Amino acid sequence: MLAAGFLIVLVGGGARFALGLTLKPVVEEFGWPRTYLGIAFALYFVVTAIATFYAGKIADRMSLRTLLAAGLVISSAGIGLMSQMSAPWHALLLYGVLFAIGNGAISTVPVGVMVTRAFSKSTGLANAAVLSGITVGQLVMIFGLTAVLAAIGWRSVFFWLGMLHIAFMLVLLAIPDERASIARAAGAPQAGMTLTEASRTRQFWILLAIYAICGLDDFFVTTHVVAFAQDRGVGAVIAGNMLALMGLTGTIGVILGGWWGDRSNAAWPTLASFAIRIVIFTLVWFDQSPLSIAVFALMFGATFLVTAPLTVLFVRDAFGTRHLGAISGIITLVHQTFGGLGAYGGAWIFDTTGRYDIAFVIVLVATVAALGLTLCLDRKPRALATP
Repeated sequence: MLAAGFLIVLVGGGARFALGLTLKPVVEEFGWPRTYLGIAFALYFVVTAIATFYAGKIADRMSLRTLLAAGLVISSAGIGLMSQMSAPWHALLLYGVLFAIGNGAISTVPVGVMVTRAFSKSTGLANAAVLSGITVGQLVMIFGLTAVLAAIGWRSVFFWLGMLHIAFMLVLLAIPDERASIARAAGAPQAGMTLTEASRTRQFWILLAIYAICGLDDFFVTTHVVAFAQDRGVGAVIAGNMLALMGLTGTIGVILGGWWGDRSNAAWPTLASFAIRIVIFTLVWFDQSPLSIAVFALMFGATFLVTAPLTVLFVRDAFGTRHLGAISGIITLVHQTFGGLGAYGGAWIFDTTGRYDIAFVIVLVATVAALGLTLCLDRKPRALATP
């Protein structure tokens, strides 16, 4: 189950970076402003956020095999057909809607629910091990796709990603059919709050604000870092490989964060992540040399997705597991929606000013606020998890 979950989020997580990797060659071929694809990014994040929320609700009630299979097929169609893109609306429909729906169905929320059901102990580490598939996918797939991009063009990047999603259907065989156990659980008493009850608490709204800022940071950087590096004189292949290497440091960060969250509290690795971001956003604001950009990218990579496996810990400890998928889904919805704002806002700021400087100031200030909000979290678990 761990291997299957790892591979599913690997292909889904790796694929969503493809448009950022190909941003510059696509807009240069068609003569589009970056805002055109920025709108597609923003739509993707909004749609996948909604899809993730509903995937979480479905995951609370049914076996995941059908849900994940549908997600892989829809994702394959959306990302594969991007190879035929010739107008901006193609990116909106295929990447912003179709791929977004499929990607939401194979996202961290349903996979996290699956893992949390199976691992009542070391939940953070188990989720981190599975969700590190996203950062490993970023490392392995972006390395490979950068080579494809350099050799035979951006259209082949999307075609082979579509084929890879179909190939990964085989891993679903490793996921057990949970319908019987879910039916038994449905008839048993479970501890925890409903989404409505959780929304009446202070902890819930602080978590939403924290994850909103985290999403703003995450997808502004991962969407624009390759183009930003190229704008500052870094070659296309080196810039693409830098994005891939962010996956290596990200794997280290996400595993460490999950382990740390199990042994103390999810707030502590979250605090450390925001503190690192404050330092590196300040660095790249003042110094945009290739060396500083490389340091920035690798250090940011170490914080990217640290909060992903911690979501289920925050929800479990504060609200219980009765509606784990729905509550973690709404938190992820907010994270992804603000991720879309970061992706689009970065493109708009660049097209307006010709630089990303103002965007870096915005995310720096927001990250300082997120650090303060994390300090306001209740770090005493309420022990509402299902026995």
